[in-house]
Amino acid sequence: MRCLSLSLISMTALLAGCGTLDDIRTADEVNVGYCPNTFALEDAASVIEFDGEPSLETIAWSAEIKDVRSNCRYVRDRPIEAVVEVDMSVGKGPAAQGEVHEVSYFVAVMRTNREVIAKEVFTKQVRIRGDIASIDITEDIKNVIIPRRDESISGTNFEIAVGFALTRDQLLYNRRDDSLKFPEL
Repeated sequence: MRCLSLSLISMTALLAGCGTLDDIRTADEVNVGYCPNTFALEDAASVIEFDGEPSLETIAWSAEIKDVRSNCRYVRDRPIEAVVEVDMSVGKGPAAQGEVHEVSYFVAVMRTNREVIAKEVFTKQVRIRGDIASIDITEDIKNVIIPRRDESISGTNFEIAVGFALTRDQLLYNRRDDSLKFPEL
């Protein structure tokens, strides 16, 4: 379980921590609007780590975000509290050293105009044993708190973006023309 506390106003401190959506939900309360759009940022949805110049033989590790889901809860004038699930596939290439690798990814809350309100980076240690080429994992990020000015502000005013924490070279590699990239591994 991961927690992301995006408290920008002191009132949200009361809701922060590693609780669940059930902690603030009651049977007669309904969200005042839709949840924020949640997505994998295209340029950061995959990463390939090479041991040397990029080639099939020098791939050490790779990862891809397969799916992103969220659920949220907000009533009256309370902040939006969301839970985000991220499905990833992590692969070990021919140049990998050892069985354990750390994958870093971020969760960012943005206004719909792409202004980042808050961002947090998480690290997941992944173990791929023996001859297994890849594994699938799901990460749960609980308590993504999005403050609202008042109860008239709905979740559609915000977005939640997920992606890998990339180096400059990895980002440039991802932005290359698709015809120059390696086939899916």
